[in-house]
Amino acid sequence: MTVDQISIFLENKYGKLHEILDLLAEENIRILAATVSDTSEYGILRIIADHPKQAYTLLKEKNVSANLSEVIALIGTNDTGSIASAFRYFKEAGITIEYMYCYSTTKKSVVFLRTNNRDAARDVIIRKNLGYITEDELVNL
Repeated sequence: MTVDQISIFLENKYGKLHEILDLLAEENIRILAATVSDTSEYGILRIIADHPKQAYTLLKEKNVSANLSEVIALIGTNDTGSIASAFRYFKEAGITIEYMYCYSTTKKSVVFLRTNNRDAARDVIIRKNLGYITEDELVNL
């Protein structure tokens, strides 16, 4: 139901994103999903990787400012409105989505999200029989 996410803090300077991506590529760490948000001074690169603990350790060894945390990983169909349907249950339970990002294939969609109450979100997922994916399953998707 949860997967490890690495949040990497980057100076908002030319080439910094490439520097991090190249570092991970050199160690054969595959990025499964990513999102970047930025301000005028810094950015946050959030990634789901095939070997998150190895990636996190590598980044720390290279003095990159990074955090390792868990996010919820939902899996569903790629049908129109499928994400909206799932999020309706969170809304009804008073759960706020702090951020989310996703990717989809021709048949499946995977949504990574952080909520204001992970335990309540887990209860909703179980009670409403929402699809979720584990880290091992995600790597082999």
